[in-house]
Amino acid sequence: MIKKESIIKKYLFLLLVFYSEIFYAQEGKELEHVIIEGKTNSLPFSQTSQNIQIITRKQIEEIPAASIEELLSYFSGIDVRQRGVHGVQADISIRGGSFEQVLVLVNGVRMNDSQTGHNTLNIPFDMAAIERIEVIKGPAARRFGQNAYAGAINIVTRPSGKNDVTVTGSGGDFGTYSLSSALNLSGKKLSQFFQVETSQSDGYRFNTDYLIKNVWYQNKYKLNKGEMQFQAGIIEKKFGANGFYSSPKAEDQYEQIQTSLVSLGWNQFLGNFKVSTNAYWRRSQDEYLYNRNNPMAYRNLHIGNNIGIEVVGTYVSILGTTGVGGDFRKEFLSSNNLGKREREVSYIFLDHHFLFLNNHLDITPGISFAHYSDMGNYWYPGIDIGYRIDEKNKIFANFGKTYRIPSYSDLYYSDPVNDGNSELKPENALSYELGYRLSSKKLRGSISFFRRESKDLIDWTKDKENDKWKPINIAKVNTNGVEVDFTQHFLTTFIKSYSIGYTYLDNELKNIKAHFSKYSLDNLRHQLVIKIEHKLMKNFSNQIVYRYNDRASLEDYHLLDDKLMYQLNKITAFVQVNNILNTQYTETNLVPMQGRWILMGISFKNIF
Repeated sequence: MIKKESIIKKYLFLLLVFYSEIFYAQEGKELEHVIIEGKTNSLPFSQTSQNIQIITRKQIEEIPAASIEELLSYFSGIDVRQRGVHGVQADISIRGGSFEQVLVLVNGVRMNDSQTGHNTLNIPFDMAAIERIEVIKGPAARRFGQNAYAGAINIVTRPSGKNDVTVTGSGGDFGTYSLSSALNLSGKKLSQFFQVETSQSDGYRFNTDYLIKNVWYQNKYKLNKGEMQFQAGIIEKKFGANGFYSSPKAEDQYEQIQTSLVSLGWNQFLGNFKVSTNAYWRRSQDEYLYNRNNPMAYRNLHIGNNIGIEVVGTYVSILGTTGVGGDFRKEFLSSNNLGKREREVSYIFLDHHFLFLNNHLDITPGISFAHYSDMGNYWYPGIDIGYRIDEKNKIFANFGKTYRIPSYSDLYYSDPVNDGNSELKPENALSYELGYRLSSKKLRGSISFFRRESKDLIDWTKDKENDKWKPINIAKVNTNGVEVDFTQHFLTTFIKSYSIGYTYLDNELKNIKAHFSKYSLDNLRHQLVIKIEHKLMKNFSNQIVYRYNDRASLEDYHLLDDKLMYQLNKITAFVQVNNILNTQYTETNLVPMQGRWILMGISFKNIF
């Protein structure tokens, strides 16, 4: 272990030296401003003072991933622990947090539910619908509320503004196939997007078959100095869950999930004032069978509904940009295991974005207040500070305090191997970050040092191997880390671009008496992602990705993936190979992941 740590440290040192040399060797124009959409203030990327990862449409098309879950795993600082493949079931965390500590939004509408964080990534569309993904690494609770403890992910979809239709099909090993069609309709005032997708597989081992169906619709209607937006979608998953939950020996488990999302929004500009409203409804239905061949042996059925409305106002003055807003929602859960539960949640947000020194210095203090009808009141203060040295270089720091309310599964779940704990207290943490960011046409890079001081962290633990799992409040966990990311683009060479991302995490666990942990003792310590994109010949491009993951309590492993694309006029074809090295590894719950897997596909796009 000491030898491995030494090798990693030497590699990181060389990486940082190389990184610093590149910074001053490149020239180029400033990266175009992308608007990062917050709850109260939407700011150009250059004016943000947090570590924010923007995953572009181009990256989404080129990365060798078959689902949104797999896509996110190709970026450092994001830990996606999959049970199975292609988005069947996965948990996501940021900077060593748990899967309950990441907020996921679709166009600003929350996808998390009160039952469990295991359902967070049930997104009702596939990658082809996404324009970009905004990943905030670090606390975002003062802007977005509950679950944005360690970070937040906003998936942005939009009609293209064109009239086109796209049909895509793919197939590969283990009887895997996927079919999707998408339609964009654009008029003078109304733009619409509609997508239907289905995917299926026999599975890479016993009882890992799946069937996934998505339907997604979105529109935007232009008003006089305003806009209305409507979105609606549903995803249905049916899959064998061999060893996913309970115990690795439970080979006949099965799960069916339905998640739907509907929202209606309105934005209006009134001089220097902008008002935004959004009404939303998220429904989830989760049915679990311990034995798919004997449904009556053990069955759980959970039906949850979140219904809410938010109103946000933004005012621009000579003093900067002020944002204030409120969010009220009702959360319902009906379950044969968790019982009938409901709560009311109210939020109030306030922050102000100052610009000083000819827009070189930005300071954004903010605070939010949350009231839970069953858990009490909580305050989320924070501040972001950034100094733009010149058009390309910026240093930044931020601080935030955050809480997370226990999920209903944490509090009340019970089965033969698990027992909830109704006496749990909310998690809370103080987070600090210091970072540097470079943005130019040919090069983007950042380095961040961060610390999160968590108290009453919730984890499922047990003292003896044959004991039941039970969630407890761990006394104290301090997380220290560093993230390094950079991407360089070339215009004329064989290599079109390359990127390197590295994250190091060190958890200081204090006063923990339990010997076994489901989640907190399983974080990534070292994560390295290297992507290389090159042009082989006319119309051919290729991206190869190397990943190294080293977890605190599991064996480290290396993964190599590749995607070859051919594009000619309206047709795009690809061949994708995942896990080229045929690595044997697990990401969570001792579930063996797939070996080498080949997919091939073709897409036809017609503009009319």
